[in-house]
Amino acid sequence: MTFSYQSTLTTQQKLRSTEPPPPVFQRLPPEIYDCILRQLAVFHNEPSSMSCGTCHLRDLCALARVDRAWDRAVRPQLYGKIHIVGNDWPIHTKKFKMKSGVRLKLLRRTLRERRALAQHVRELKVPRLQPEGKVIEAKTLDLVASVVMACPNLEKLVGFYPVYGHHFDRLTYALSTRLNLKEHVWIIGENPSITERSLKQLPPGLMDPEQAESFLHFHDWWRSLSTLFLCSQKHGVLERDVFVQTLHRLPALRHLCISHFDVDDFDDITLQSLPPLQSLRLQDLEGVTFWGLSEFSRTKSAKGITQLSLVNLDITYLSAISNLLLHLTSLRRFTLVQESSPEVAAGDLVFQPVIASQQLHYMHWDILLPGSANENLASSIRAGGFPSLRTLRAPSDHDGKLQMVCRPRAQVMLSSDKYSKAYRASGEGDSSSSANTLFTARKLAQQRIEDARNAVMFRVVVEEEGVVLEVFEIQGFIGTIGSRISYNLDADVPGKDNALMDFPDLTNGSKEIDPRDGCTGMWNASHHAGKKWWNHTERYRYHPVDLHRFF
Repeated sequence: MTFSYQSTLTTQQKLRSTEPPPPVFQRLPPEIYDCILRQLAVFHNEPSSMSCGTCHLRDLCALARVDRAWDRAVRPQLYGKIHIVGNDWPIHTKKFKMKSGVRLKLLRRTLRERRALAQHVRELKVPRLQPEGKVIEAKTLDLVASVVMACPNLEKLVGFYPVYGHHFDRLTYALSTRLNLKEHVWIIGENPSITERSLKQLPPGLMDPEQAESFLHFHDWWRSLSTLFLCSQKHGVLERDVFVQTLHRLPALRHLCISHFDVDDFDDITLQSLPPLQSLRLQDLEGVTFWGLSEFSRTKSAKGITQLSLVNLDITYLSAISNLLLHLTSLRRFTLVQESSPEVAAGDLVFQPVIASQQLHYMHWDILLPGSANENLASSIRAGGFPSLRTLRAPSDHDGKLQMVCRPRAQVMLSSDKYSKAYRASGEGDSSSSANTLFTARKLAQQRIEDARNAVMFRVVVEEEGVVLEVFEIQGFIGTIGSRISYNLDADVPGKDNALMDFPDLTNGSKEIDPRDGCTGMWNASHHAGKKWWNHTERYRYHPVDLHRFF
């Protein structure tokens, strides 16, 4: 009996040893799956790719069907960032008898039925199919709100920024309940009752208590919100007290952009009340003056700012900029854009460097009208006022003075400039449409380089016993040998003629509405499955706008 039992065990062991080994992907660590999926995302989503988000999702779905190991690895990638771009598939619209919103309703159904998948959603992009300036319909807002409510861990709603006119809407309420929300864009629109009151009384008090309280309550649960944009559109009102209370209700706020508000809503006093920040952009604010900026630079809230952008504030005196750069000891990036040139106040003593910063790495300096500002900055750089500066972008370098203090470059023009609208406009003789664009700035900078290159800077004469053997002519150049500053004329958004990223880059959905040369999935039509597998509705190749690039 004992011998028979031992013989049976030996036979089982032999049978186990002859079983085929498990597939190789079942033995790989999770990091290998993540690496493969990251490379797949880069292939589909990089700017030079012919693919799009729909093609990327198709490949992720195919991987999820391979086996359970791949399904576990793909789920966070498939549902972590959901980007729904462009028009719905015509077969779907016909099947469900809907003009639009089919994919959103299908997504909502999936997230409601499978709560485990909804836990993965961190970023949501919904299609923006309304023309610029047209009010988004209430049923569209309600549909998006229902999808948002199905995503408990949502952090970002990107590419869809409806105007808030101090009226209740379900989308705003849905977003206010997302505890993990990390960024939000407020576009404050005109309200009829506020406009009517403004004709009878002066601010403050244009917003009634209910409107102010409702706006404040939207921020009560945003304990993780780190990025906030506040923009006024068509005389949108957000009064001073509401501003201050809103910003101090957000304990995690680090990046703030405020633009286009009236002097009664945001002024120098409001500026002094800002909480501690890391990034700040102030744009088109009539109430912010050079005095307010100088005082703000001395506050404790400004000490931690690493990125500061001042756009169209019409700063009168250079001393305000000097105080900002002097007192903001953590500043690494500085942007200044305005029409008039900030000057040295009459009677002030001028010492070099006029403006200086020991730690600044990047500067965007764009003074549209000629003045002494460019010369003062160039002389300050030559005097050693910016030892850490590595990149200078100056689209309005009228006389090339700032180009002269940077490292010499042989080529400033881009190969893609020949395809820009400004290039075609200049070829047709229309100089007004190409003025104040990056194309014009690069063209003038390149012309200065060519002019210097055609001139002989000095000659080297080789003589032997009074006989000239050779003469070497050294051509000229624009720049300073040994300078560590790079002269940069590239746009924040590749392909744009404007250097600085602005709100139209964030809210404009015209390319999504009417895609030209979009992706149809046929870039890989050589596959044996052919058109049936690869083809999809033509859609715009969407690339999310990083809000941090505004600063």
